[in-house]
Amino acid sequence: MIGKMLKYMRNSKKLKQSELAKQLNIAQTTLSGYETHYSNPDFAMIEKIANICGFEILFKNKETEQLLKLNDLMRKDV
Repeated sequence: MIGKMLKYMRNSKKLKQSELAKQLNIAQTTLSGYETHYSNPDFAMIEKIANICGFEILFKNKETEQLLKLNDLMRKDV
């Protein structure tokens, strides 16, 4: 599932795997593995990919519809 999202984000930015991999400082084969579910990236890598591709990771509470952004988690009062 996450592989499809990673590929969608990369394609929406019109980046080749090799281009994105270079920006991430990883091998193109590693990125390919993420996209094809051969291996799983850690959350930090998912966040890096999202940022490079212009996406923001949000968490939504199903009951209250409250949205929480990763930046909100960095604040001390949350």
